[in-house]
Amino acid sequence: MTLDTTKHAAQTPDDGQPWAELGLKQDEYERIRAILGRRPTGAELAMYSVMWSEHCSYKSSKVHLRQFGEKAPESDALLVGIGENAGVVDVGQGYAVTFKVESHNHPSYIEPYQGAATGVGGIVRDILAMGARPVAVMDPLRFGAADHPDTKRVLPGVVAGIGGYGNCLGLPNIGGEVVFDPCYQGNPLVNALCVGVMKHEDIHLAKASGAGNKVILYGARTGGDGIGGVSVLASETFDAAGDSASGTGKPTKRPAVQVGDPFQEKLLIECTLEIFKEELVEGIQDLGGAGLSCATSELASAGSGGMRVELDTVPLRDSSLSPEEILMSESQERMCAIVKPEKVDRFLEICEKWDVIATVIGEVTDGERLEIYWHGEQIVDVPPRTVAHEGPVYERPYARPEWQDALQADDADKLPRPATAEELREQVLKVVASPNQASKSWITDQYDRFVQGNTVLAQPEDSGMVRVDEETGLGVAVATDGNGRYAKLDPYAGAQLALAESYRNVAASGATPLAISNCLNFGSPEDPAVMWQFAEATRGLADGCLTLGTPVTGGNVSLYNQTGEVAIHPTPVVAVLGVIDDVARRTPIAFAEEGQLLYLLGDTAAELGGSAWSQVIHDHLGGLPPKVDLERERLLAEILISASRDGMVDAAHDLSDGGLIQALTESCLRGGKGVRIVVPDGLDPFVLLFSESAGRAVVAVPRSEEVRFKDMCGARGLPAARIGVIDGDAIDVQGQFSIPLAELREPYEATIPGLLA
Repeated sequence: MTLDTTKHAAQTPDDGQPWAELGLKQDEYERIRAILGRRPTGAELAMYSVMWSEHCSYKSSKVHLRQFGEKAPESDALLVGIGENAGVVDVGQGYAVTFKVESHNHPSYIEPYQGAATGVGGIVRDILAMGARPVAVMDPLRFGAADHPDTKRVLPGVVAGIGGYGNCLGLPNIGGEVVFDPCYQGNPLVNALCVGVMKHEDIHLAKASGAGNKVILYGARTGGDGIGGVSVLASETFDAAGDSASGTGKPTKRPAVQVGDPFQEKLLIECTLEIFKEELVEGIQDLGGAGLSCATSELASAGSGGMRVELDTVPLRDSSLSPEEILMSESQERMCAIVKPEKVDRFLEICEKWDVIATVIGEVTDGERLEIYWHGEQIVDVPPRTVAHEGPVYERPYARPEWQDALQADDADKLPRPATAEELREQVLKVVASPNQASKSWITDQYDRFVQGNTVLAQPEDSGMVRVDEETGLGVAVATDGNGRYAKLDPYAGAQLALAESYRNVAASGATPLAISNCLNFGSPEDPAVMWQFAEATRGLADGCLTLGTPVTGGNVSLYNQTGEVAIHPTPVVAVLGVIDDVARRTPIAFAEEGQLLYLLGDTAAELGGSAWSQVIHDHLGGLPPKVDLERERLLAEILISASRDGMVDAAHDLSDGGLIQALTESCLRGGKGVRIVVPDGLDPFVLLFSESAGRAVVAVPRSEEVRFKDMCGARGLPAARIGVIDGDAIDVQGQFSIPLAELREPYEATIPGLLA
């Protein structure tokens, strides 16, 4: 078989090529031919196909994502923004923190364990590539109906993959979410977040500069796993029968799912950090989606020259791999570094010390082309920017779906409410024991939350928090949130509610929100209704970040989360990172001190559209989500942060899914203390307990601090109503019902194990 070199490609312009099988459209293939002035070689076609995939190029979302830059708020904290492997923010005392959230959705449905495990591995390497030591991970997860048989296949595998990989790396898993909904049945969402810490001077960027500098590939050998993982698997929908290729279910796409080795990744982390410490690299990039195609083209594109790579020097696990397969492989635990010639020997010494394979595979040139050779024959000769940064940009048609008005008109106000106190009590027990509201400890107990010894708060707290500096107590808090039911009702408001809830969660723990990362999970961009949802959610998020002063530092778009004609709910997941000067002043959710007073902060209205109550009691989704008031969210956050810093509150919990009764349940069971609640005059007990009005929190105030706390809220104009006291061993809503904590705890803790046993 003749090797398809650039010379051969020029001589055989009419040779047929499998561009459609690689996920390219005909006009995209013709554009590649126009760029090169000939047909592409097989290796070039492989590179363009993966790099121009939806997952890598953001070709359907770029036009909307630009708003995150155009509307970006001014921020003194932002050090590195959108466009790098991860965003970086200044947290004070010379420290910088990098964080990012990404998706590994399709692979996790096909092969739950490896899909989730390599999702963790990939996001950890993104953080490592910025120059930081990874210090914590989080995982926002969405699954199909909790009682569906396939959920028992997917969820345990995903959880085992996250726990197995993260625990082996020695990284604490400090938060995230687990949500069940039938819309995710064939398209579970497995989003992974990592946080890393470094000093300002340790920041590294992905660029290849300096002619003569060497390109070093180090880490695991390249194998046949993950070939086409982003171009084929994550950039198309599943068909109605399951697998997008065969229609027969899960197995046929398994070769496209990467296989992870956390012990190799641990060696890679320590090796890389030592290389950084000795200042041996000029640029660095991890190998994740699109593998070597991505690393070489992005490094060259962001640099000052070209690059020449000898592909046959790449260490392989499988000697039968073709050049195209080597370029497309997404084998894990690999990095690519740009190193000055005089520093190569020391670089290789450190790799050998850590038992990490390292090979010089090329060098930076003074040209403008990315050239790749196979046994001396040129198989790639491309302008690197056309591969990495100048892919297609689509302005997909979008339109408000015809059913949106009817959905919003189907208001939850029409649903029958409990007629008696006994019925109200029964509904409380049903809601708090429902899969979405019940304890997730069966899941989170499989994650190590406290390894490294710097975890200050972890699930089920409002946010995860880790200590950055042992001497001063400097720390960072991170929360992730997203409510697909809200976003289905109103994508613009739903995205802002996700932002507001994460922002509120960080503030409730005592930290000041600084910046966000996001993972935007949607259906097929070829559906105008889905694109409208995406456009509205992106616009809502950009507007919300501008109002709150929290710039978007980066993130991920995951499209084609759809089976046949059935798309997931639009699910923008928002991660907010905040800083706290001293983690000793953090605020937990637990009600632990009897006699402390409970204050409800914010306004409560009869807002039940998309609520947990409407879902659990009536299996209903309709109406409008809670109203968003971002200025109120900012005020509430200021109060929560000040109260935490000045010792005015001992516990705080935001109000969101499930309303006040859910927050009370979690705080009471966490601290082992009951509460007595008095319904404020003029407020329906049902609305008090189940409303999901935004901009609210419940706090526990020591009696000695009550006057000072009330004065602060009054002076700043935040509604604060005293609604009860921490007392006894039950949740006692006076004049309505009393539920002993023991009676509440049993179903709350038994639901998830019962479903997954």
